[in-house]
Amino acid sequence: MKLSTSLVAIKKITSTVPRSSFADDDLEKAANLILEAAGVINPIVIRRSSINSFEVVDGHFEYHAAARAREIEPHKGEMIGVFIIESENEEILTKQVELFRQQKTDSPDKTSFSLKDMEQFLINLESRFEKITKQLLEQGTVNAKLENEVKELKKQMADKTEAIEVFKTLSQVKIVSKLQNSGFNQKKASQIAEIVEIERNKEQFKSLNDVVERIKIPHGKKMIKAISPEKMLEIVDQWSEK
Repeated sequence: MKLSTSLVAIKKITSTVPRSSFADDDLEKAANLILEAAGVINPIVIRRSSINSFEVVDGHFEYHAAARAREIEPHKGEMIGVFIIESENEEILTKQVELFRQQKTDSPDKTSFSLKDMEQFLINLESRFEKITKQLLEQGTVNAKLENEVKELKKQMADKTEAIEVFKTLSQVKIVSKLQNSGFNQKKASQIAEIVEIERNKEQFKSLNDVVERIKIPHGKKMIKAISPEKMLEIVDQWSEK
């Protein structure tokens, strides 16, 4: 049996060892090295957990570093080199993993989970907590900004609703008065108010744009819009301030 590596998408792999077990700085450094080298020097060992998903058997640090690389640059860090434990190679790969793990366990520097290990673990957790807190604060700022923008949009919509109601419900006299306050002279304001009355009796206005399109007055031999789109926006702003 010839042992060969395969490429598997990071998103299809999971690890039973939490990311917080490793120092964020180490993972960040390893992730950048993976991106620079376009791969992992030590393929991880995985086994199938379902038809299209896998779990890490050995190489949890490499897995989390590769996952971080994918977060940094999704297109470059999508795949990772692996040895897949299948039925035909399960015995030999399992023996290798157990042997190499035993060597690591027997190393004098890793005889037990020491106080230093515990301190590092807590430092990792604290670092991740700080990062998450910062992200939440930043998200909170974004949410507050979006909320203000939504309020402003609602206000603008309310202003436009109020403006359309002028053309839909007010009497001609009141329409003339409001138009004069917006800069129209007596003659043109009266013309517009009269046409508004005629047009809304035919069919009620649906929007301010509908008002602009339907309210037309004679200009020489042509009929022109009595209120231009720009003037309508100016009117809405004026009426909303009062």
